[in-house]
Amino acid sequence: MSACVRIRHDHTAHSSPPSRASGIKRPHSPPPPRRGGRFRIAGADLSASITVFLIAVPMSLGLAVAMDAPLEAGLISAAVGGIVAGLLGGTPLQVSGPSAGLTVVTAELIQIYGWRTTCAITIGAGLLQILLGSLRAARGALAVSPAIVHGTLAGIGVAIALAQLHIVLGASPQSSAAANALALPEQLGRTSPAAPLIGALTISVLVVWPRLPGRIGRAVRRLPAALASVAIATAVAAVAAPGIARVDLPSWRSHALPELPQGPVLALATAVLTVLLVASLESLLAAVAVDKLTADRAGGRTADSSPPAPDAPAAPRVQRSDLDRELRGQGIANVLAGLLGGLPVSGGAVRSSANVRAGATGRAATVLHGVWVLLAAGLLVTALEWIPLAALAALVMVVGFQMVNYAHIRNVHKHREFLVYGATITGVVLFGVLEGVAIGIAVAVAVALHRLARTRITVTDQGGQHLVVVRGQLTFLAVPRLSRTLGQLPRGGDAVVELDGFFMDHAAYETIQDWSDAQTAQGGRVVFTGRSGGRIAEPASAAHSCCRPWTPWRNHHCHDRPDRPGQPADARRAAATRAAFAPDENPGADRGPADSAGAEADARAADATAGPTGRSDTPGDGAAVPRRTGAHRLASGLSSFQRNTAPLVRDELARLAREGQRPSQLFITCADSRLVTSMITASGPGDLFTVRNVGNLVPPPGSEAGDDSVGAAIEYAVDVLKVESITVCGHSGCGAMQALMGTRPDTPRTSLWRWLRHGLPSLERMTSRHHAWARISGRLPADEVEQLCLTNVVQQLDHLRAHESVARRLAEGALQLHGMYFHVGEAQAYLLAEGASAGSGVDEVFDRVGPCDPNHAHPYDITNLSDPTSLTALGDPGDHAAVSVPTGAAGPADPTGSGELERTSA
Repeated sequence: MSACVRIRHDHTAHSSPPSRASGIKRPHSPPPPRRGGRFRIAGADLSASITVFLIAVPMSLGLAVAMDAPLEAGLISAAVGGIVAGLLGGTPLQVSGPSAGLTVVTAELIQIYGWRTTCAITIGAGLLQILLGSLRAARGALAVSPAIVHGTLAGIGVAIALAQLHIVLGASPQSSAAANALALPEQLGRTSPAAPLIGALTISVLVVWPRLPGRIGRAVRRLPAALASVAIATAVAAVAAPGIARVDLPSWRSHALPELPQGPVLALATAVLTVLLVASLESLLAAVAVDKLTADRAGGRTADSSPPAPDAPAAPRVQRSDLDRELRGQGIANVLAGLLGGLPVSGGAVRSSANVRAGATGRAATVLHGVWVLLAAGLLVTALEWIPLAALAALVMVVGFQMVNYAHIRNVHKHREFLVYGATITGVVLFGVLEGVAIGIAVAVAVALHRLARTRITVTDQGGQHLVVVRGQLTFLAVPRLSRTLGQLPRGGDAVVELDGFFMDHAAYETIQDWSDAQTAQGGRVVFTGRSGGRIAEPASAAHSCCRPWTPWRNHHCHDRPDRPGQPADARRAAATRAAFAPDENPGADRGPADSAGAEADARAADATAGPTGRSDTPGDGAAVPRRTGAHRLASGLSSFQRNTAPLVRDELARLAREGQRPSQLFITCADSRLVTSMITASGPGDLFTVRNVGNLVPPPGSEAGDDSVGAAIEYAVDVLKVESITVCGHSGCGAMQALMGTRPDTPRTSLWRWLRHGLPSLERMTSRHHAWARISGRLPADEVEQLCLTNVVQQLDHLRAHESVARRLAEGALQLHGMYFHVGEAQAYLLAEGASAGSGVDEVFDRVGPCDPNHAHPYDITNLSDPTSLTALGDPGDHAAVSVPTGAAGPADPTGSGELERTSA
């Protein structure tokens, strides 16, 4: 596959790295420091810092209560995390402070070693963070399985929630999560109502506050929910429960500072490593999440995926995280927090996401939030001492529940790693953080080995030919069973070996290859296939081909590449990916693993030759490459077909020429050039008898003499070819529907107007009160154009039923009608519900076709839309006919110019 990639061997001055003195910045190097720059504070940063401050104060106090630490320690950590980590960290918008993930760990350390030794442990963990950041080990920390990381955080969240529930109930938590769970029934029996009611009020406000409706709700929601819940609970407690336990901030003069650690060296080292592991992972994961939130904001995407307003100002660009610098900054913050008698510090997802959503543009917001916390610790002591402990405990309990993220559970379940996730949670809750991580790693290794070793091999005798099906990965562990099974097959016999796995090591490959060579030498025939039935063997003609040459749209990218050196790398990579994973449209030809491997090599080579802007670094790439003319594109495409595709399909097409066409489906669709029927239906020659016209219209019979082309195609398909189904396919952004909606009484009587008159019944149907609106399952149509596109499909099915030949075959039960809608931008197909397609349903709903949805595998469709990789499941591919319907349109079908008018001929 290397023949398709241009490799530069000349080492010119252009390819050499720029010197530092040249002033040219390397693509991924950090920006040069600003000479004489100042610490700039934007208005957005000031407002964002206040928002984060209002969240951080109650959160810091609550976490200090949860850890049974001095309450002022939470404020110290919030101030140090904001100022120090904000100035020195590698993630400008990340807000650091007391860590929810370290709550259980720190509480256990305080209980075992006391507060002053815990501060010394925090200093040790910070020093190790500085060392790891200097060694550039931050990226390696993210190599831990996400199931283990999220399981650890979820287990910590469960432990936090159980502990804080006791404080909400007016008691003190036990020493472990298991003890807290066992003590709950007894605690419930002797609970006074004041603290639980204040806790329930806090939780209720936390849940309801972001959902307040109306204009008043939008104005009130500017106040953070955490501050609002604590403030309301404090006000209610001051009136209704004056004797409830409240925050007690001791004098700063009695604040305890660290001391030299006392205890077993091994136990202390384990404690330092535990704080290091949890604090680093939580900070790095939060940094990655902040990058994603920032990118979404810069791209105009919000939490509800709604597009930005047209006149909205562009979001500021923020530098991407430097994870090693972030780890060093967190380490310095932890060292300083430990020296000042504060809690361990890490990046917080709650505070950081609030900072991003509040519009922060740089470090100023993070640093200012720390300054406000520092001022509050000195000036607002009296106000803070009115806060009930039950309110803070309820706030932290909700944070603990939020750490058990349903999206993470669904994700690990989808990747079949829920066992690892569950084992990690159980280990953290029952035994501790470090023990839970070790259990998670052990289970992950065991699961990986089990999957690697679980290989099922079955043999079926199919009348003289044996089918050997191998399910799972082929490694040296499966070689004994594989060799024994293959050795039991008759020597010199025919066999088909179906390999359904993603990995084969060298030992398994040699075993299969030796057996295949022996069978072939003794007169047998061995064919290797994948799960979809396509053969695994590379044809000689494809050895030097960039793409598997079959589908024209993919060939277009292939033969365009040599003349377009400036094509972006992601476009070249997409073309290579399409080539690797596209369905095998020629089942009669051999296919080999080099097809996909070569495409991947193509993509890697495209990346290798791409510069930071996504363009090739070869000389001359900076100049714009003119677009090919139509004649040049046509000649190039024909040449590519004759060179790559014709040798593979010549025998199959010769058979079809002798036997004639036998399509089983008539496919009526629009002439829009973006609608490639063979691609979206995974069909080949002979599968579809295609009628394409402007707007996929079906004129009613006898409407006008000049519109008999569609009727003739329908009669020929139904009466002569005996098709078993007819599909009317509309699509998004249809220019014909847009033109139809813009029709006015003074519209010029052109050929296009005369043709589009057949769509007027669709427009009338959409505006009529006697018909239900067609709609898409799961969502409403995007606009009235999409609504008309859907309605038009339903209306044209009614026109189809008016044709005599169609009505007769429908009455005999020998024909089925289907409605289809294809969303071009989403590459998503939708099928009309069966009742509506048959004309008997009330609701006209188009259901989404999923990648593996058996409900949409219609028995009479030669194109199985639920499995686009299966081309031969419902019959031999053959005869692909297309009929061009002369609409007489003088202009293109798409007046917006979004696509080229595509015409085909029989």
